[in-house]
Amino acid sequence: MKFIHQREQLNEGDLIVIESSQPCNIRLMNDSNFRSFKNGARHNYIGGHFDRFPARINVPSSGFWNITLDTVTRRPISVTRKPKLEYSIKIVRRSGSK
Repeated sequence: MKFIHQREQLNEGDLIVIESSQPCNIRLMNDSNFRSFKNGARHNYIGGHFDRFPARINVPSSGFWNITLDTVTRRPISVTRKPKLEYSIKIVRRSGSK
């Protein structure tokens, strides 16, 4: 499975805003769940299928988080190339401190 991946240090309350040129699955996972995802094992994530953008996901707790995007298409995706997808991932940091 080919996917787009970005790992970030995020804080509770940060907002991830994603734009995409086509419908995609968006997952926000901690490192442990990301390893399971890469290995094709059962994993937990925040997000899901999005076909309207911008997609917004709130970060539930502080730490390192993995953001993945994979396209949703009826045509098979080549194993040698990443999906042809125009996208942007923007992090809106929460203001103030606790």
